[in-house]
Formats: sequence, C-alpha cells, structure tokens
Amino acid sequence: MFKVVITDNPPPTLDQDRAIFAPLGAEVFSAKCKTPEEVIAFAADADCIIAGFAPINATVIAALKKARVIVRLGIGYDSVDVAAAAKAGIPVCNVPEYCLHEVADHTLALILATTRAIVPHCIDVRAGGWKLAVPLETLRALRDTTIGVVGFGRIGREVVARLKPFKGRILVFDPVVGPEVIRAEGCEPASLDALLAASDLVTLHCPVLPSTRDLINRETLAKMKRGAVLVNASRGALVNSDDLIAALRSGHLGGAALDVFTPEPMPKDSPLFTMPNVILTPHAAATSARSEQNLRNLAAQAAACALLGEKLPNVVNGVAGPRIVS
Repeated sequence: MFKVVITDNPPPTLDQDRAIFAPLGAEVFSAKCKTPEEVIAFAADADCIIAGFAPINATVIAALKKARVIVRLGIGYDSVDVAAAAKAGIPVCNVPEYCLHEVADHTLALILATTRAIVPHCIDVRAGGWKLAVPLETLRALRDTTIGVVGFGRIGREVVARLKPFKGRILVFDPVVGPEVIRAEGCEPASLDALLAASDLVTLHCPVLPSTRDLINRETLAKMKRGAVLVNASRGALVNSDDLIAALRSGHLGGAALDVFTPEPMPKDSPLFTMPNVILTPHAAATSARSEQNLRNLAAQAAACALLGEKLPNVVNGVAGPRIVS
C-alpha cells in the first residue's frame, strides 16, 4: 500500500482523508512532528507528505526515499526548502485558495479594532470605566484614513474589496501586478517607499521570499508616518520583531495588530504581550470550520493526484509532475 503522512497539525479524525486515499490503496498516518529529526523518523518512507508547520528542510528532503510530492497544508510554504525539493525532483504544492474570505475578514476586523480602539475600550468598560480609553486623536474613521496594502494577490484583493465601501484612500504596492490592474480595482498604485510614507495604516499580504523576509525592518519602519499602524495577518517572517518592538516603544509606530509571528508561539517574555497599543491573535485568521475542511480536502486531493500520476495543482517549485520512484 501507499503511505501518506500528515506530519503535524493533525485533524481530530482521519476519516475525511481515508475516504480519499483508501480507494487508491493508500493508508494515512498522522503525527505531531516539531523537528526535522521527528519528521525523518516518521516520514522517510512515505509516498506523500502533507506538512503543516513542521520544518521540511534539505536534510529532511534528502531522507525522503519514496516521496512523490510534498503538500504544504496552507498557503505559505517557507517551512519547506523548495529549492532542495526541486533538486531532488519532488514537487511542492500549496493550497492558496482555501481561506481567502476568512483572512480578509480577520484583516478587516484588525483594521477596525485598531482605528476604533475596540480592545482598550472593552477592557476599560469591564474594569468599571465609562470614558474614552485612548486619546481622541487616535480614533479615526476609515473614510479619513489612507490604507496601504502590500501585496495584491488573492487575499490582498479580497481585503481591498472589503475596504472600498468605507470610502478611504487605498494605496497598493505589488511589483508583479501592473498599475492598470490596481487602478481598475479603484486603488492607487504606489512604490513601497511612497506607500509607507503616505499611509496611516499598512496591511501586509505577501508571501515570504528572499526579497520580502524582514520587509518591515528598522529602515522601512522609519519611512512610515509617525503614529501609523501596522497590520499583519500574512506571515510572521515579513516583520523583524525586534525592530517592530523598538518602533512601538519609541512612539514612531502608533500601534500594531498581529496574527502571525516569528517564532510561533511568541516567547513568553515578548514585550508585545504588555503593549496596550498592540492587538494579538493566535495565527487564527485563516480558521473557520469551512476553511479547515476545505484545506484538508484540497491538500488530500493534491496528494491523490501524485499517487495517480496526474497533473498536480499549485506547484510552487517548478517541478512539473510527481517524482516517480522505481
């Protein structure tokens, strides 16, 4: 029988996966691997790898004797060494469409929570207060706000669709999307520097690549308007945490709303936990009962394509088809 493994973040039950793989003569196993060594011990002889957040580095890939495909259980794939996989002839797939609406909704919630100071007011009222919990000048309507959207892919466009009815100004930076496409969506194309300088709030919606890792750092934070807010429901590695904390402490950055971090979970002594102008959620933006079911189903279908020798969906490392192991 074929062996399919889910390295980590296992579902409560494997019934959904077994329904897809059993007719193909495949058995499914799940684990809670956290280290490369644990992945190797669990998955070295697997025909298909479905990986959550477990690190699939070059050492792991070298140990995969039979793997036809690695399917990343999510949109981002920076936990997989895609270059090493390509060199080994193993395609890497992701699942880019499963949670578009959840992440866009969560992003809008974070934006509104920061501009309307929802969390400070809730805390103050519960403590017996009945007054503005923040300075008046920090409260604003989105109509009077310039929002910079960094990344105009599927999720970035869904965020913009939700922002447009609020009638604010929307700037967009995406080096691979033409300005005419951005204008057609009612937004203004801008360079990254121009976007940072003009925006009252910046929201990130781009993948982690060598060019975007630590995109928000001491230099780029310094280019932002004093008092601006940063929202990140994309990938933690887009933001240098130390530089973010320094900008918040200095007052140059007015606040942040974060769903993703590096590392995860955050260190227990992180200053972000105690900053009143920071909103934190536990990498929950993509989550709903529907999105979770869609994710599991689409990931399993991609792995099934590899077992059947069919064309693979959403290959991110340029390997055309499943590796054939004799």
